[in-house]
Amino acid sequence: MPNNLEEYQENIFESIKHFDEQGNEYWSARELQKILGYKEWRLFFAVIEKSQIACSQSNNEISYHFGVKPKIVAAGVTSKSIIDYKLSRYACYLIVQNANPKFENVALGQTYFAIQTRKMEITELEYNKLSEDEKRLYRRKQTKDGNKVLYKIAKEKGVKNFDKFTNAGYKGLYNGETADDIAKRKGLRYREDILDNMSSAELGANIFRITQTEALLEKQTQKSEEKATNTHYEVGKAIRETISKLGGTMPEDLPTPQKSLKEIEKTKIAEKEDKLM
Repeated sequence: MPNNLEEYQENIFESIKHFDEQGNEYWSARELQKILGYKEWRLFFAVIEKSQIACSQSNNEISYHFGVKPKIVAAGVTSKSIIDYKLSRYACYLIVQNANPKFENVALGQTYFAIQTRKMEITELEYNKLSEDEKRLYRRKQTKDGNKVLYKIAKEKGVKNFDKFTNAGYKGLYNGETADDIAKRKGLRYREDILDNMSSAELGANIFRITQTEALLEKQTQKSEEKATNTHYEVGKAIRETISKLGGTMPEDLPTPQKSLKEIEKTKIAEKEDKLM
């Protein structure tokens, strides 16, 4: 198992995450079954039933968190339909809590989904109590999730040149600067992620760019890379103009944090390891 336990947890559970047509994340019960180590569906289905009861007892709607999603599979020379579930993050959390802890990935899932579900539920009051580095980590997660949805939608709208598409958004928001220009201005090393080197305020502007572009691309009826790319640029430009009208600081004028989020995460992992020794 990799030394970076948090990264390992994220990789195995994020690797089977999907997004529906509205950009909502979900997990397939059949895929989660395999990841958790259950060989037989009937045994895993019993866990799902227990989780649905827990969901109902918490006054949550079962159909929302455990959406029935039939799946077509090969059966010899023919095919057949089997039951599957479109699970929300909360449903996955309930499942791993009710699953057999003898399976190694169940324990990993309990930690992962507990932490991630909590992150999704953070309130504005709780957010304001976070340190600047904690705010950066929280908003960086939002940009990662948002970009996954954005690129999926962009691909559906005909985008193939994702470098050009991405830079269009940055150019609009950063007064003509591309991702490489931003990296050079920040004094970053080759291939170092610019989003990992932004303050919470700068990440916030980019989250707004991502979500607003998502919304507009959803409305785009024709499959056109040029139109989608122009939309990304115009959204970035509009957000820049809004910041200017409000008297805010332009993104390129915001200070670059002394430490990247990668460095902060490494420090946190090292501190945890020291405590365990």
